[in-house]
Amino acid sequence: MTETKDPAAGIVVREGDYGDRIAAVEPGGAGFIPLDQRHGRPRALFWTWTSPNLEFATVFLGVLAVAAFGLTFWQAAAAIVVGTALGSVTHGVLSARGPRYGVPEMVLGRVPFGYRGNLLPSTLNSVAGGVGWFAVNSVSGSLALNTLTGLPKPLCLAIVVALQAGVAFFGHNLVHAYERYAFPVLAVVFAVASAIILAKADFGAPAPAGAGPGGIGGFLVVVGATFGYAAGWNPYAADYTRYLPPDTDRKATGLSAALGVFTGCVVLEVVGAASATLGGKALADPTGAFTGHLPSVVANLTLLVIAIGAVGANAINIYSGSMSFVATGIRLPLPVGLQRALVAVAFGAVGLVVAYFGLDDAGHDYEAFLLVIAYWIGPWLGVVLTDMALRRRTPVPDERMEAMTFDTGHRSWAGPAAMALGVVLSVWLFSNQEKYVGVVPDRWPSFGDITFAVGFVIAAAAYTALRRAPGFRPNG
Repeated sequence: MTETKDPAAGIVVREGDYGDRIAAVEPGGAGFIPLDQRHGRPRALFWTWTSPNLEFATVFLGVLAVAAFGLTFWQAAAAIVVGTALGSVTHGVLSARGPRYGVPEMVLGRVPFGYRGNLLPSTLNSVAGGVGWFAVNSVSGSLALNTLTGLPKPLCLAIVVALQAGVAFFGHNLVHAYERYAFPVLAVVFAVASAIILAKADFGAPAPAGAGPGGIGGFLVVVGATFGYAAGWNPYAADYTRYLPPDTDRKATGLSAALGVFTGCVVLEVVGAASATLGGKALADPTGAFTGHLPSVVANLTLLVIAIGAVGANAINIYSGSMSFVATGIRLPLPVGLQRALVAVAFGAVGLVVAYFGLDDAGHDYEAFLLVIAYWIGPWLGVVLTDMALRRRTPVPDERMEAMTFDTGHRSWAGPAAMALGVVLSVWLFSNQEKYVGVVPDRWPSFGDITFAVGFVIAAAAYTALRRAPGFRPNG
């Protein structure tokens, strides 16, 4: 099977009969989804995006807000809502475009970045999703399975990775189906566990002594971290809506996707913050500390759904990571019909190795990763959303937009230049990591870490200016 190009429109069309079949390997790579293959309803996006967030990595972010960043419960809850809301809104906006254009998110990124310039965000997303997020969630799932069964950690990790890679190998329909059927199981068990934790929590407890920056600095760090967690799904948005019929209601599509991310993240992050008020080894043994506050039966069920949730999260991470790799335009000596599926397996293998070395210091590694992930997504969003806003003023026909996504001659160096400028300047000025503290927080710690926001603004302003400059101006 091959993908063909419609000479009239210049669009690469994905061939093969797939439809709504679940037990079938999704054919093709990052091509346009033919109209006769479209299916699904917007409401399904709610559980597609709630389920992958019903896992322990989400809980642990709330734990970090109190135990590592030095906030009280109520300060943490407020920061969680603000950061998650920002990342959820942008996720809804990007998801709404999928049915109209019928291509993955990173293929749509070729419009503001150009065909070649899009290599920058696509490569970053391949590594961040297919390897980085994959490793983070694999560690949380394997630690839960280890605590539940007593099996060696490496064996638990291998089991979790094999399940994740298997779902991603089959592709789009199986990913959606897994999230749909996992949702009620995850929701019920986490609801019971959450009720118990919230009933025991000390909501008036002061911030832990020596736990981190605290105050406005800690608040801004948590806003950045929770934004990074929610917005970490943004580069995947259209991947899961591109199969919907083109006349699907855009508001319903965006709202369902945004609410899914917001609900799953906020609920479990707030519960994680509440659990940190109960004491215990929240950072040294995060999974054990959380389930240690639960009755044994509920604790065991919670450990089980933590593993199930990790599979759901990473099925999405590895599927979209492989989709982003295909969107780079790099051609591998593989059949086009299986290229995405085999790349998913390859990412699983690499993620397995990375996760293995993170088993013994999961909390520390996760804390750093959450902030770093937002460093590139903020500037990327600045370019993408600014381009969308500018094109609303001077719209072009959908046919031209679709053609630009596959035109190898389409150039827009304003996109990669603005994104790179946003990343470099914002990190230099505002990064607040253990290994590097930017100029501003080094002198004024109360600034916390607002790198993602500064990067967004710089990239948006730079793109607006550069897209009119000779040599940077888009040719479409």
